[in-house]
Amino acid sequence: MTGTGITFIDETAAAALLPARDRRGHKGTFGRVVAVAGSLDYAGAALMAGAAALRAGSGLVTLCVPASLQPVIAGRVPELITHGLPESAPYAIEPVEAAAATGELPADALLVGPGLPPTRANIRLVASLLRAEGAPAVVDAGALAALADAPRWWDRLGRPVIATPHPGEFARLGREAGDSDEDRRAAVVAAAGDWGVVVVLKGARTVVATPDGRDLTADLEVPALATAGSGDVLAGVIASYVGQGLEPFEAAVLGVYVHGLAGAWLGERFADSGLMASDLLTTIPRVRRYLLDGRDRGPLGFGAPAAEEP
Repeated sequence: MTGTGITFIDETAAAALLPARDRRGHKGTFGRVVAVAGSLDYAGAALMAGAAALRAGSGLVTLCVPASLQPVIAGRVPELITHGLPESAPYAIEPVEAAAATGELPADALLVGPGLPPTRANIRLVASLLRAEGAPAVVDAGALAALADAPRWWDRLGRPVIATPHPGEFARLGREAGDSDEDRRAAVVAAAGDWGVVVVLKGARTVVATPDGRDLTADLEVPALATAGSGDVLAGVIASYVGQGLEPFEAAVLGVYVHGLAGAWLGERFADSGLMASDLLTTIPRVRRYLLDGRDRGPLGFGAPAAEEP
């Protein structure tokens, strides 16, 4: 639907974007996500992003972390593959060798940034990863901070990019979101056009825009999602949909809506606070089921049916 020049994502549109699942497929069929993420202080961010990609349907997810960190996170989520990256010191990635090692891993989508501190080495690592040709990259959190310190970073991209800033990160990248929905929309559309990337401005009524001027807004305001790790989960979901074959804009739109609806369902249960980002993980596949069922039901109403409430 539309209003004041804004086009909102609705459940029917989101349902139409859901990746198909081949009944004779295997784990390689449904996308390989490689995530460069995590640090000793923020190991949970990498784990939540990786788990979210699995819950959104990815067949294989590999977490690339500093080699010293690998024993800390290996097996925390048993289904995640871990890969230790070369270091220059304990917990400090050696950027040239780490970029080369990451590039050798088969990937249908790259996720860079959750829990990744913007050290000088990581700034070089992010630049190297995004300069290389390859699968589309979802750029979040620490990787966005790294870009903020790289002049005209958008001139040196070798692969499609989906940038997922919150308003503070958007400001650090040199853009002000504004206060009204229309101001936010205009700012995101302008940034996507100038940078040549898909931009997801997170927050109430998240906006997604493309370099060619398309944009959609999620008509969801979920204060319960304002909690640590929520953005890591969103980044993992978007990367999963990229890996499953959606174009970057479609993957971002669907990821934003699935994440937001999962949060809204949990908000109805927990009220407007108390949700933890890890609570979203088991709700994400239930949102998929609800949206799939809606293809046969016709137009969908907001909220989960009683049998599907978390």
